Amino acid sequence: MKLPDLKETDVELLEKEIDKMNETLPEMKFFILPGGHIAVSTTHVARCVCRRAERWCVNMQEQNLFVDPLVIKYLNRLSDYFFVLARYIGHLLQVPESAWRPRF
Repeated sequence: MKLPDLKETDVELLEKEIDKMNETLPEMKFFILPGGHIAVSTTHVARCVCRRAERWCVNMQEQNLFVDPLVIKYLNRLSDYFFVLARYIGHLLQVPESAWRPRF
């Protein structure tokens, strides 16, 4: 199976989009829990799936199976993109973020 063409510019595009969304978001002052709206939750699920793919690729690389480092870098930025996108969607929908409070 031929893999899709991936370039450093694809990573840069994700970073630019992350920066654009972050410009409109309030500063994050605490860990947030996913949820509040189906669109936010679904985007967080996409992020989790992306992180899992990244962990698999890193594991393959550690087992000396060839994985292009750019793939790992892209997956890392893509999962960050999904996190910011979830916050951005919540912001647009005026869904309050739920702070994670540790139990002490």
